Amino acid sequence: MNAKSVTILFTLSLSHLLTFSQESETAYNFLRLPVSAHVSALGGDNISIIEDDATLIFHNPALINEVSDRTINLNFMTYMEGSKTASASFVKAAGERASWGVAAQYMDYGSMKETTWDNTQTGEFSARDISVAGTYAYALTQYLSGGVTARLISSHIGGYSSMAVGVDLGLNCYWEESDLSIAAVAKNLGGQVKAYHDEFEKIPFDLQLGVSKRLARSPLRFSATLTRLTDWSEGFGHHLCVGADLILSPTIYLAAGYNFRRASQMKISDSDGSSSHGAGLSLGGGIQLERFKLHVAYGKYHVSASSILINISYAL
Repeated sequence: MNAKSVTILFTLSLSHLLTFSQESETAYNFLRLPVSAHVSALGGDNISIIEDDATLIFHNPALINEVSDRTINLNFMTYMEGSKTASASFVKAAGERASWGVAAQYMDYGSMKETTWDNTQTGEFSARDISVAGTYAYALTQYLSGGVTARLISSHIGGYSSMAVGVDLGLNCYWEESDLSIAAVAKNLGGQVKAYHDEFEKIPFDLQLGVSKRLARSPLRFSATLTRLTDWSEGFGHHLCVGADLILSPTIYLAAGYNFRRASQMKISDSDGSSSHGAGLSLGGGIQLERFKLHVAYGKYHVSASSILINISYAL
């Protein structure tokens, strides 16, 4: 095996670690990262909040029926040392009961050294992941909406590349009178069509269930999301993400959340025992005007790494 192959294989393993999927046997784990700052503030996984927020297209395709016509959205996220991700989306109404949208994600892992087996540097190379998608949502009844997203995914590491296709299927049932939302999403159904080498890898399939409920005559809304429901090799807590919104006015909210899986996976041992050092915690807030919206979130991913996620949206 030549030096470049050794380096590429090492980087593939590193990229899986960077996307907080240490025990995953899948590729393209950047798709697990939150794109919505509101979702990020609620713990990083949420498929049930009802908002005029175009970034929800990345989390549940059924939710874009609540988004204003002709909304354009830009996002930027700092993540781990040297890694950054950006994304964008556009949502358009299609009659009274439907909406469609397009979206793209880009993750850059930065430049890395290319070395021989004895650690002699022979050059540098870069790694990046890209996804483009189209979404369609339709109001099936007064309370129930469904949506589908078709996605093309590619990854490039040095001179190697791979490609995959994926589909998200989403449902959302919302009772406005009680402000209760229940949702289900199957994410990343599909697989690779071109592998890095001869062995094809899985893409990160995820079956999720979620609920959000605002307390009557209260500014508080609580959410709970269960993730990775097809893999019960870990305890129940590893599947749970919880969050709460403090809705100060129709235009301003604050949010906080906790991701139990992230906290468990990022525990480290020290002289006082093991601790996640705040990993799993997140918070954020947003301003939601009629046409302009700004959301910001902070997430703690590791004892030495955190993330800032910014969303900007405007209805044309």
